[in-house]
Amino acid sequence: MARKLHRADEAHHRPETPHRRARVEVEFDEQTVLGALFGQFDTNLVQIENRLGVYISARGNRVLIEGPDDAVARARDVLKGMHQRLLSGQELDAGAVESLIAMSVEPTLEGIITGAPGGAPPIMIRTRKKTIIPRSPTQIEYMKALISHDVIFALGPAGTGKTYVAVAQAVAQLISGSVQRLILSRPAVEAGERLGFLPGDMKEKVDPYLRPLYDALYDCMPPEQVERRIASGEIEIAPIAFMRGRTLADAFVILDEAQNTTPAQMKMFLTRFGQNSRMVVCGDPKQVDLPGGVGASGLNDAVQRLEGVDGIATVRFNTADVVRHPIVGRIVEAYEGKDG
Repeated sequence: MARKLHRADEAHHRPETPHRRARVEVEFDEQTVLGALFGQFDTNLVQIENRLGVYISARGNRVLIEGPDDAVARARDVLKGMHQRLLSGQELDAGAVESLIAMSVEPTLEGIITGAPGGAPPIMIRTRKKTIIPRSPTQIEYMKALISHDVIFALGPAGTGKTYVAVAQAVAQLISGSVQRLILSRPAVEAGERLGFLPGDMKEKVDPYLRPLYDALYDCMPPEQVERRIASGEIEIAPIAFMRGRTLADAFVILDEAQNTTPAQMKMFLTRFGQNSRMVVCGDPKQVDLPGGVGASGLNDAVQRLEGVDGIATVRFNTADVVRHPIVGRIVEAYEGKDG
């Protein structure tokens, strides 16, 4: 039976300026994934309709898309990307669909998902537990920088994947043997809370600050491997103060929440760089939690000094790149609009 969607808010989505209309039919050869492709009660197709302002009807393995020609082209690319993602064994949830919709403004979407002409591999990061593909246009730039530069500054709001993608790339390189160690660090600065009076030894006191790094690790590697590699020293998770006096060679080093470093701490950290290493510095310049009187953020100071230096890349995310629930992007945008 043919499926046709009717939106109650049709007038709201009607373009204000004339567009050429188009009708495109997409046929999918592999029918076993069509249930997951369309989503329960066709929720994935509804999501594409509402976001792109098109009409979609499905009959068997054929999908008809109608609407403004540019929106129809984007919807077609999104459906192809979703289908390819399912064929490669990856999950397809509302967040993944939203990210493909966001990336459909880029002309390289199909190349990202299926691989560029000539057999070049698509942009992705493979870990033991999952394969990560870019979920926003800026993540495409970020993933490229992670394999082409020695030091990468990743700037932007929460939810854009700055730390998660960096940890995934670090895990992939550790598994492949291109680096011997993975070092994850962040400053032990409270974001409005006071944790210093908690009981326990040093590790128990600082672990709350480092928990997001553990979470990203466990999402990319089986827990027993994470624990074994931590015990062997292949993976080290420590506050930035523990980096002083060391040279970090043959290592993938990530500094998270870098906006909460002082300029002196940042200089100390960056000068730990050793042979065959890569450093990623992640932070949101608008969310500085340093106590009053400390001075400027080390992240802002470092970017001003080092942007444009050979071997150093700066990738800037914004609210459009938020890949968590769509409401997170709207919350970030509202706060940034209010606070400037």
